[in-house]
Amino acid sequence: MSTQISVPEQGGRKKVTVLTLRQKKERGQPITMLTAYDYPTAILLERAGIDAILVGDSLGMVVLGYENTLPVTMDEMIHHCKAVARGARTPLLIGDMPFLSYQVSVSEAVRNAGRFLQEGGMDAVKLEGGRERLEAIRAIVQAGIPVMGHLGLTPQSVHQLGGFRPQGRTARAAQRLLEDARLLEEAGCFAIVLESVPARLATLISQRLSIPTIGIGAGPGCDGQVLVTHDLLGLFERFTPRFVKRYAQLHAEIERAFREYIQDVEARRFPAAEHTVEMSEEEWAELQRLLGESILSE
Repeated sequence: MSTQISVPEQGGRKKVTVLTLRQKKERGQPITMLTAYDYPTAILLERAGIDAILVGDSLGMVVLGYENTLPVTMDEMIHHCKAVARGARTPLLIGDMPFLSYQVSVSEAVRNAGRFLQEGGMDAVKLEGGRERLEAIRAIVQAGIPVMGHLGLTPQSVHQLGGFRPQGRTARAAQRLLEDARLLEEAGCFAIVLESVPARLATLISQRLSIPTIGIGAGPGCDGQVLVTHDLLGLFERFTPRFVKRYAQLHAEIERAFREYIQDVEARRFPAAEHTVEMSEEEWAELQRLLGESILSE
């Protein structure tokens, strides 16, 4: 028998699109975005009323346990995108293109971007880099796939950058970031993530662009904000970036629950009567009778 999964109704809330984000910027309304990698989180973000969900390659670190995002594959990304798409219908769904899925060739970049929409159920894709990615971005956009850019600290370039370091802190580096942002807009990006750049620079870029900026560690002057959900919830304990605000401490709470379960099982406190299914006395007596006859006939 098949089981049908339904997503709860959202009170008539309309589907968020790339146009919705542009309109929010024009009206001065902040855009909200968080990451999700599974069905239950997607449902909760849908219910909470998030504007956009990023299925980020950060799943490599916070879900799969890799040291950084570089080992994440297309198949892993598609797998998690499918789960999120089953749980959230209203937010704009954005799939994060993993390392080497768009850098090798333009044709491969278009093909992989298309997989996010065809197989993963996403509405758009995100990729990292500035002027060096313009050809790929233009080709993906021309194929009818919305693209979100990503500038500043780009985790897939962690070795080239010398670690997870803030970017754009010198005048020349800031000028290059602003130029890259303009080039991404001209190439057809519908929005740009600005990660770990000075707040004043992020504000300046946001003012100079007609497309929305989504900040992460880039101050309040961006048109929207994004965080890794596991950081926000206190679920990822390996390290916490300075720009993260923790809204819960679920790591400690979940560990406490696990320890309490182990103690209850070892002390035979669980399962208790209220957690147990029983047979009626009549059926139990009949079972004994049947077993007794079975034993006598052997």
